Amino acid sequence: MSKKVLVVKLGTAIISDRAGNIDRKIIGKVAAEIAFLSSRYHVVLVSSGAVGSGKKFLPQYKGSLSERKAAAAVGNPILIQLYRQYFSKYGITVAQALCERVHFSNRAQFLQLKETFATFWDNQIVPVVNENDLVSNIEIKFSDNDELATLIAVGFDAAALLLCTSAGGLLNHQGAVIPLVPKVDAAVMRYVNSSTSGPGLGGMLSKLTFTRLAVSMGIPVAICGLKGKTPLQAALLHENGTWFDARVSNLRTRQKWLASGSLTIGTLVVDKGASKALAARKSLLTVGIQSVTGKFIGGEVVQLKDDEGRLLGVAKTKLDNNQIGLQLKTRNVIAAHADDIVLF
Repeated sequence: MSKKVLVVKLGTAIISDRAGNIDRKIIGKVAAEIAFLSSRYHVVLVSSGAVGSGKKFLPQYKGSLSERKAAAAVGNPILIQLYRQYFSKYGITVAQALCERVHFSNRAQFLQLKETFATFWDNQIVPVVNENDLVSNIEIKFSDNDELATLIAVGFDAAALLLCTSAGGLLNHQGAVIPLVPKVDAAVMRYVNSSTSGPGLGGMLSKLTFTRLAVSMGIPVAICGLKGKTPLQAALLHENGTWFDARVSNLRTRQKWLASGSLTIGTLVVDKGASKALAARKSLLTVGIQSVTGKFIGGEVVQLKDDEGRLLGVAKTKLDNNQIGLQLKTRNVIAAHADDIVLF
């Protein structure tokens, strides 16, 4: 592509109040900035707020999974209509792009997704992305939009990922924004209050978790607010919010795709021997797997964790979850080939 990709994610709390009413001034500001940035980037806008916008139409709303799905189905067209209204002032058309996990865990579907987005950009269309909550069979909380934005950023090898939040950035213990984080480590995670504030699902813990994944794949991240006249441009200049430096990544495009499907529906927990073998760039054998969780088919991407719960990386499996589970004590059976494994 002639331009690099820029992924902008808007949290529920930053675009709406607790009743789900969308702040039109914020939508207008975002539209103006993205219109300007579109001369330099292919922009993907990942927007929360659909559930919040729709729940007011369910009088007995209690927050169950089916109610959240229904609220999202009502709220998505409300949200997309607002974006269409404000982007049209700049001659930009928006497209509603509802994604599911399979778009990232299945290589063929991911390539189709990339082709569709390229068609959008060729025709000056900005994709507005959200999860396809109505058909998702996984609880929405398990797949918040911080994750979705990160998977897009990594899969498209984005120039940057901007996670816009009402907090305005990562705050230190005195409540001030930390301007630069060279590395997401245990010391940085201690700044997080794990409770979610406001009406959204993500919270700062979610943002830091996915920021760690993005920067490990070579994608810089800004966690920022939307105050000021041009907050997105300021974030890209490291003048708004918290900037997270990216690590140097030598991964090939296909390996980044593997990483972009990293938080999927399956997990393989491996023993210490398998951990050492993976570090030596060897294939993963079923005999080195301690446990299997989730349902997946051969060819899908799953997490790899060690016996202490640490995320080691991801792998495209050769076998489904049942086949692996039945052969945990069988020697010389390959669960994932070395070429299909990416370590973090």
